[in-house]
Amino acid sequence: MIDHLDHLVLTTARPDACIDFYTRVLGMQLERFVGGTPPVQRRALKFGNQKINLHVQGAEFEPKAHLPVPGALDLCFIADIPLDQVIAQLANHGWPIVEGPVQRTGATGKIMSVYVRDPDFNLIEISVLAQ
Repeated sequence: MIDHLDHLVLTTARPDACIDFYTRVLGMQLERFVGGTPPVQRRALKFGNQKINLHVQGAEFEPKAHLPVPGALDLCFIADIPLDQVIAQLANHGWPIVEGPVQRTGATGKIMSVYVRDPDFNLIEISVLAQ
């Protein structure tokens, strides 16, 4: 029945820092759109054929998760560059790696990963497919 993930919603307490991290450090594209109930100006972070819609804590859009809180996500992204380049890019932006590189098991097989925290302390795993 389910084919793929279209988007997920990230609740942030620090929208400017959140957007900066996902666009400047991870290279996602900021998108503005109208949505929600009632329709309002929204922001999302696009990458590939997916996106992360943003909710600001205390000003979430309906409908929303039952208990939306910043820092509750554990996300894994597959990079389109080698892991050593990921590590170099993180270092260039002064973004600390909290663990890795380590081997893990992803949705399609073995992956090599590094872990960082975003500005809301969500755990972000950046991975490449293991050879």
